[in-house]
Amino acid sequence: MTRRWSGDWALPPGSGNPADLDVLIPTRNRPAELAVTLAGLAAQDGLRFDVVISDQSTDVPSWNHPAAEAMVRVLQAQGRSVRLLRHLPARGLAEQRHFLLGEASAPLVLFLDDDVWLEPDMLVRLTAALAASGAGFVGAAVQGLSYLSDRRPEEQQPFQIWEDNQVQPERIRRGEPGFSRWTLHNAANLAHIASGLGIPSGEWQLYRIAWVGACVLYDREALLACGGFGFWDQLPSGHAGEDVAAQWRVMERFGGAGMVPSGAVHLESPTTVTDRSADAAELLLGPGTDDLHRPAK
Repeated sequence: MTRRWSGDWALPPGSGNPADLDVLIPTRNRPAELAVTLAGLAAQDGLRFDVVISDQSTDVPSWNHPAAEAMVRVLQAQGRSVRLLRHLPARGLAEQRHFLLGEASAPLVLFLDDDVWLEPDMLVRLTAALAASGAGFVGAAVQGLSYLSDRRPEEQQPFQIWEDNQVQPERIRRGEPGFSRWTLHNAANLAHIASGLGIPSGEWQLYRIAWVGACVLYDREALLACGGFGFWDQLPSGHAGEDVAAQWRVMERFGGAGMVPSGAVHLESPTTVTDRSADAAELLLGPGTDDLHRPAK
C-alpha cells in the first residue's frame, strides 16, 4: 500500500517485520546526488527494506546536507532502518563494498551507487525478477538520459534475452563469448532496446550480460558463497572493476542477468573515483579488461 502523509507515517525507525532486503550505498563527497538516490528509495513501495550508507568523504559525510537529511527522515518515518556509517580510512572500492556486505543481514542485498535514481516500482520488479531467474543476481543497468537522442544500433547488437527468464551459469572473460555485451550499457542503449520490446508497464524481461554496474540485487548467500568482496586485500587501493570480478564469480556458479526495462537513471555527475590504475577483474581473474568501466560516450 502506498504510504501517504497521514497516520501511517508515525512509525518508529526499524519497526515491524525484519527486512526482505538491505540497500547498501557506498558514498563519497556527493551530498546532492545522495539526496536524489535516497529520494528514489523513499518512493519505493511493496517491500520491506532497510538502508545502510557507508561514507568515505574527505570532509563532512554526504548525508550532512539538508536534502539528504530530509530524505533520511522520510525513510525513517516510513519505518525503515537507516544506518549512517563513517568508514575510514578508505582502502578502495572493494573494501568499501566488503564492509557494507558485512553490515547486511537480509536475504537480499542491493548494491546501489550514490548517483542513481530509481523508478518507484524498481525494488518490486528487481526482487520478482531475481526470484524468477534462479540466478545469484539481477542488475538494472543505469541509463544516461542525456543520450536519448544518441542511437547506437551497432552497440545494441549483442542483446539476447534469457528464454523464459531462466538464467544459467556462464563464464565471462575478455575476448571470450559474452564479453562483447558490455556495449549494451553504454549511453542510453538499454532504454532504446526497451522501447522496441513492447514490455507492458510493471513487467520485465531478463537478458544476457557481461556485467552490470551501479544497481545490482544479489542473493546474499550466493554472493557470500563466492567470496563476496573479500578479495579487497589482494588489490591496491586505486582500483576499479571490483564489481565485475565479484559478478563473474557469481555468474560462473549461479548465473546473473540484467533486467529490461531498467528503471535506474544515472545522474551523470563526475566520478569521485579518480584512481583506476588497477583493474580488479584483470588482477584476480585473468587477462586484461581494457574496456571495463569506460564512460558512456
